[in-house]
Amino acid sequence: MEQEVRHVLPADIERTSMEIISEELARMGVALSGPNEAVIKRVIHTTADFDYVENLRFTPRAVERAVEVLRAGTVIVTDTNMACSGVNKAGLGKLKGEALCLMADPEVAAAAKAAGTTRAAAAVERAAAAHPAAVFAVGNAPTALLKLRELMEGGFRPALVIGAPVGFVNVVESKRQIFGICEEAGVPCIAAMGRKGGSNVAAAICNALIYTALDWVDPGKRDTARA
Repeated sequence: MEQEVRHVLPADIERTSMEIISEELARMGVALSGPNEAVIKRVIHTTADFDYVENLRFTPRAVERAVEVLRAGTVIVTDTNMACSGVNKAGLGKLKGEALCLMADPEVAAAAKAAGTTRAAAAVERAAAAHPAAVFAVGNAPTALLKLRELMEGGFRPALVIGAPVGFVNVVESKRQIFGICEEAGVPCIAAMGRKGGSNVAAAICNALIYTALDWVDPGKRDTARA
């Protein structure tokens, strides 16, 4: 028997989806609260994967500090154009921020070739020099996180690191290493530990933070703001 189609408007669909997520979490014995809740639920909403309740890790006050940075206006640097495309530009624009990805920059390609490294690593290095107070959202390339760790060992201090690459090679290790150095350096970090992640997860975390900064967690408020 086919399920009845319940909603067609985006805000209604999202609101009902979040209610379903809350109900399923309750059945699992999970009660989320506090500033991390919106991030965890947004990632579950994006992936339909409840493993993120356990996989997502936050340094102390990571969400609160990220919201403060976003409200002050900042750049979000992503490691893929897909993640960059997924960031809510309308919301980020209201916060006087912008999102960018340097992966297609010819100078980045040339630098990667000259250094014998990946474009992701070269892009992070270039972005760090141009935007030292940026948010770095990594959803694909472990080498981007490893480069961030290297730069942080040299004194670089980004506003926030989102570590969510997906895959099998250097993925688990890069997340552990970036989370560890962020803890040591007092840099806010949100990481999807283990193998899971992706550009969609990185963008979802960014959007949860943007919506929190704008008091847009309720999708109806986003519709009102766009009207």
